[in-house]
Amino acid sequence: MTSLIPFDNSYARLPDRFFVHVAPAVAPAPTLIRVNRALADQLGLDADWLEGPDGLDMLSGRQVVPGSDPLAMAYAGHQFGNFVPQLGDGRAVLLGEVVDRDGRRRDIQLKGGGRTPFSRGGDGRAALGPVLREYVVSEAMFALGVRTTRALAAVATGEQVYRETVLPGAVLTRIAASHIRVGTFQYFAARQDIEALQTLTDYVIARHYPEAAQAENPARALLDAVVAAQAELVASWLLVGFIHGVMNTDNCSISGETIDYGPCAFMDAYDPSTVFSSIDRQGRYAYGNQPQIAHWNVTRLAETLLPLLADDEDAAIKIAEESLGKFAEQFQSAYHSGLMRKLGLVAFRDDDLDLANTLLSAMTQNSVDFTLFFRRLADATEVGNDEPLRGLFVDPTVCDQWLARWRERLAQEPDNLDRRDAMRAVNPAYIPRNHRIEAMIRSAVDEGDFAPFEELLAVLARPYDDQPDMTRYADPPQAHERVMATFCGT
Repeated sequence: MTSLIPFDNSYARLPDRFFVHVAPAVAPAPTLIRVNRALADQLGLDADWLEGPDGLDMLSGRQVVPGSDPLAMAYAGHQFGNFVPQLGDGRAVLLGEVVDRDGRRRDIQLKGGGRTPFSRGGDGRAALGPVLREYVVSEAMFALGVRTTRALAAVATGEQVYRETVLPGAVLTRIAASHIRVGTFQYFAARQDIEALQTLTDYVIARHYPEAAQAENPARALLDAVVAAQAELVASWLLVGFIHGVMNTDNCSISGETIDYGPCAFMDAYDPSTVFSSIDRQGRYAYGNQPQIAHWNVTRLAETLLPLLADDEDAAIKIAEESLGKFAEQFQSAYHSGLMRKLGLVAFRDDDLDLANTLLSAMTQNSVDFTLFFRRLADATEVGNDEPLRGLFVDPTVCDQWLARWRERLAQEPDNLDRRDAMRAVNPAYIPRNHRIEAMIRSAVDEGDFAPFEELLAVLARPYDDQPDMTRYADPPQAHERVMATFCGT
């Protein structure tokens, strides 16, 4: 079998205890759902080959192509605050790595690739619905400008998987800067394997944060970089109304990408306490809790790095605390500056945060749709366009009061003829609304109809553009369409 994929598998060259070699499961009757041709081109891959028989064989696990060195990665993790010393890739197989057209190393992984030694009794498979959800949401996040893993392909396996019911199986080909997680560091820390921790630290620095290698304390520089990356990432989630759903440490990427789209969702009506995940019964990972959970996760990373930060434990703890102490300021800087851009403000003033917080409080009390409000606010820069905004509020007078204050504030800004366009460039018209995702999944699973999947992808690829023929995708759900819970799909 020929392969047009120039694999260069650096992770497979690490010590054996970092992973287990395992071949992906063979799909009995695979059919191609979609190849992401634009991403394939960016990776330097031949999309025509991927869509052909040899490509389908690779994407469905039927053939290990030349250059691939498939493996399942070892890691641990805190799941809803409870530490599990061994998790690992229980239903994912890393086929290998490529260097893309921009010189960035990228993982190619089959999610739903079959049973591995880390499966813990699971079947290692994925159902079609979760595969389509991750494909759509990860690609939407990319188009929104949020750092994320991406979807290269989706394949139906031709087999059934058994969850609460019988479902069609599928495999997602996921692309990531890497699949190294906070839980990867925890795996070796739990075993007091300092040599492996040093090896992992050196590897991550070389792959993701090469400037840290020149620092006086490279481990400290790595921690600083991950703290900053996570602070900025979670700020970007909040600015588009995204709720990850399962922010366990094994779902916290060292590279700063959004990873593992399980019971994720986008908020409709603004409310910081919003939770969709069916398994998050206590609201640990609610929308408004995500910054503090990200800080909690990087604190767990800092704990694993203590032996590398300094020889003296007290000195190491002090270094870690100094690094972690930057998180709040970095998050607030990223979030507040993003919020100001959403409001059309450029020259920051002391009372701007109160202006924003007053708005968010009013939106919570009036069940105002988060995405629609900010998109329509751009049009309200022109006086006389208030009705579309007022209609979002249970009490429109609250909207009137806030708009008057906002316009007072805009009057203090430098003249900006492009303010409306600037606001529309950061306030999307289209997000992957939960009811649209569910309708798309039902069409594919129940009817074998992938036209809604393709149409949804096309709309979400241009989230900031007006699309007159697709305005229904901007509409919030009717009462009977509301999705109250999302599911992990494992």
